[in-house]
Amino acid sequence: MEKTLQQKSEHLKEILENMGEVLVAFSGGVDSTFLLAKAKEVMGDKVLAVTAASETFPTREFNLAVSLAKQIGVKHIQTRVSELTNADFVKNDPSRCFHCKNGLYSNLQELMSDYGQTYTIVDGSNMDDLGEYRPGMKAARELGVRSPLQEAGFYKEEIRKLSKEMGLPTWNKPSFACLSSRIPYGTEITQEKIDQLDQAETFLLGLGLYQVRVRHHDKIARIEVIPEDMQRVLELHEEIDKAFKSFGFSYVTLDLKGYRSGSMNEVLKAGAVK
Repeated sequence: MEKTLQQKSEHLKEILENMGEVLVAFSGGVDSTFLLAKAKEVMGDKVLAVTAASETFPTREFNLAVSLAKQIGVKHIQTRVSELTNADFVKNDPSRCFHCKNGLYSNLQELMSDYGQTYTIVDGSNMDDLGEYRPGMKAARELGVRSPLQEAGFYKEEIRKLSKEMGLPTWNKPSFACLSSRIPYGTEITQEKIDQLDQAETFLLGLGLYQVRVRHHDKIARIEVIPEDMQRVLELHEEIDKAFKSFGFSYVTLDLKGYRSGSMNEVLKAGAVK
């Protein structure tokens, strides 16, 4: 029988209490913000948040994480990982996310050692992540990283609901994944491509669009937005086209299927990439 939200919340509390001290891999997204706030509520000062800057994590997202950690009132450490120096990551095969998360969690383990404390490293993975292709979760398990929200049985919409009740500003924050996920598997990841994607998505968000992805297909930019925003994109097509061409794209397209998480994984289901 499916547990109620109250039962899941009680289970999460028990999980956190039994951990002693936790280090939250904190991105400032919906899930990790909820987890950090609950950990602070349950464990007080036995919580440490760590946010890693990297080439594929936009400055706007990093700055938001810093602001949220301050708002929640936890000790917050800022570190840096360099993904583009990892040849396995740069070649961008379907295991890319494994190499990314392996580097991140290894960095967090080193930080933990520097502080001379035994933290349990936790991330914000939830039940919905189990239904998607997430090789980064394999890296987390191999390095002993736990996912309390998953262990307690939380789904994304439940996390949003409770976040709203708690007054967390992230309750309706659009989903976000690192910019490398916009580049097709088998295509090398470069700083130039990452910068183009960052500029393009920042521009679209500045137009008031809610959930956006720009997929990088060499000289072609494929825009994904929710169906409700498609008309807005069409109305602003000349402005968008001009801006994207200034970012280095030759062609700008609108994906008629709209935004969906992990659309670059569709080729894996079709067997086009191995």
